[in-house]
Amino acid sequence: MFVDQAEIEVEGGDGGDGAASLRHEKYVPRGGPDGGDGARGGDVIAVADTHLRTLIDFTHKRRHRAGNGGRGGSKRQHGKNGADVEIRMPVGTLIIEASDQTVVADLVEAGQRMILARGGRGGRGNARFATAARRTPRFAERGEPGQSRRLILELKLRADVGIFGLPNVGKSSLIARVSAARPKIAAYPFTTLAPNLGVVRLEESVSFVIADLPGLVEGAHRGAGRGHDFLRHLARTRLLIHVLDVGDPERDPRQDFAMLNRELALYREHLAHRPQLVALNKVDLRPPPEKLAETESFLQEQGYAVLRISALTGEGVVALMGRAAQLLSEIPAAPAAETSAAAAPPRAAPLRVEQVDDGSYEVAGEAVERVAIMTDLDNEEAVRDLHRRLERMGVIRRLRKLGARDGDSVRIGSIELEFVE
Repeated sequence: MFVDQAEIEVEGGDGGDGAASLRHEKYVPRGGPDGGDGARGGDVIAVADTHLRTLIDFTHKRRHRAGNGGRGGSKRQHGKNGADVEIRMPVGTLIIEASDQTVVADLVEAGQRMILARGGRGGRGNARFATAARRTPRFAERGEPGQSRRLILELKLRADVGIFGLPNVGKSSLIARVSAARPKIAAYPFTTLAPNLGVVRLEESVSFVIADLPGLVEGAHRGAGRGHDFLRHLARTRLLIHVLDVGDPERDPRQDFAMLNRELALYREHLAHRPQLVALNKVDLRPPPEKLAETESFLQEQGYAVLRISALTGEGVVALMGRAAQLLSEIPAAPAAETSAAAAPPRAAPLRVEQVDDGSYEVAGEAVERVAIMTDLDNEEAVRDLHRRLERMGVIRRLRKLGARDGDSVRIGSIELEFVE
């Protein structure tokens, strides 16, 4: 089974809680706080692996979670960091944020690594909160929860040459003729339901990867005939071989060519300008010479190189592969638009304080939400420290400006607090 799309959930490990403890050694006067910090949670990391060919593993296991960080201990002992989780994916996997369809990463090179979900920061122990004015703090921070995301994986084949055309024009026969690939071949449309990869070797130092893509139909750019599923694999190919059937007396190859190139342009404009070789297949059926001449003239006038072949008998196939190798030597290694390794990390949202319809107040912002969620709300001293930190961040001042009074509800992320002057 060839699987080229999947959806997964990834969760970084939670940070460990800091410790709140005091020294009690007999001969240590005024021992003070000695609670250690909690450890960070593990990350979920994507790794590009050349040995993988499909995303089928992700149909069985959709949830991936890293290990939690350990708690801090007395004597300023630091917790043990959570274990990272590596997810191996095929080279050519595009990772997309499910919520807003933004690109998270594009795994284009073997061994490439990308953090998909970061582990939470460990909470600080009470030893970190001791000051000249506060000698014995009896509270510590909680660990920060790990990042959680829902991601869509899309696999785009990385082939040098992509063979495309209408159903049943001989694409599978061609790849079987030039490589060791053994696709299903039959005398009916849509025998190829998933791309086939093969390696063409012309000389000791001349070889390239070729892909036979399932047949496209009119309306493919709108998804007709699983058009989107098939067209995405053309995005990474450097050269296209457009196979036309000149042996069918009921078809006009010129119309077929124009229609499929129009579908390419409607799906992605740059695909219509990708270098193309045109293979007039099934010349073994002896099509009328005038039909061949008219088709060649039509294509050559538009600047396309045209070769007559028979995938069945092998006629003209070596010349076609030789021309493909020559063009590949002149084309850059990869289309620039397709090689970005990862999107830039999103900037942290600015602090936002506003009153909502029910009269309560909402506070949002990465920094302030982290401070709130890492506070031990069952510890009165920790809550007072949270109030001081919100004062320094300007949150209390902005709440007063909006008219907040004692007893009003204030939500900071997922935490609900009561405003107290």
